[in-house]
Amino acid sequence: MIDHVGFEADDLPRSARFYDAIFFALGARRMFESEHAIAYGVTAPEFWLVVRGRAPAPGYGHVALRASGKAAVDAAHRAGLEAGGSDDGRPGLRPQYGRRYYAAYMIDPDGLRVEIVSRR
Repeated sequence: MIDHVGFEADDLPRSARFYDAIFFALGARRMFESEHAIAYGVTAPEFWLVVRGRAPAPGYGHVALRASGKAAVDAAHRAGLEAGGSDDGRPGLRPQYGRRYYAAYMIDPDGLRVEIVSRR
């Protein structure tokens, strides 16, 4: 149903460092890069970061990225923190969302809430 999703970034190189680390840990890669945009995916560019010439509003959204298991959630969370993100919820079970819902939360360099989740 969704072809791709895009989020605005204030400083594309700074945001790219953060998302390079997370997507590498999740098995995705950069599939497009220009002066004003970067896109990530596995077989096609699906997650886009674009520069519009203005900063995104703080707390402007939430995106959940699928991980293949708990170890991948842990690795992506650790990589995101090391690449400039801030913790917004350590990795762990979230039974309020389901018996096997394991997730971690971060805030990216522009204020977007990023969730890494596995349902395994």
